Amino acid sequence: MLVFDSENFVLSTPEQPHVSRGDGGHLIVNPKVPVEDRTGLSRDKAVELMKLTMVAGEAMKNVLTQSGVDIGRINYQDNGNWRHELHVHLYGRARSATIQTYGHPLAFPPTAQAFREQMGNLEPLTADDVAALKAEIIRLLGTDKYRDFH
Repeated sequence: MLVFDSENFVLSTPEQPHVSRGDGGHLIVNPKVPVEDRTGLSRDKAVELMKLTMVAGEAMKNVLTQSGVDIGRINYQDNGNWRHELHVHLYGRARSATIQTYGHPLAFPPTAQAFREQMGNLEPLTADDVAALKAEIIRLLGTDKYRDFH
């Protein structure tokens, strides 16, 4: 589900998240033009990616905490093991997590197929979460902290 669309990146929530909503939730940032890794980004796109991940993480923490998910931190991970191009995962880490226990490293099966088989269907973020995240991202982008970030 689309959360936010910037000039060069798309922020979305996956239908099959790696971290369930109650454990903190999961967002993904994808470049509109695929690159292998961060080194394939121009300076301006790298700055835009950093800004978007920061804004999305802050929005995620604010929105989900207000919705009763006690986010303690956000993990930002460049993966590329199952899909070999740059994409950044934002994993919320709830203090009350039951599957991905807070304070421990995230644990995933070694392949996407094994993940589906072993982890089952984890609860994705809701449409209300997505609407609140989009509104919070727009609000944060207008703040002094992010307005002139380049």
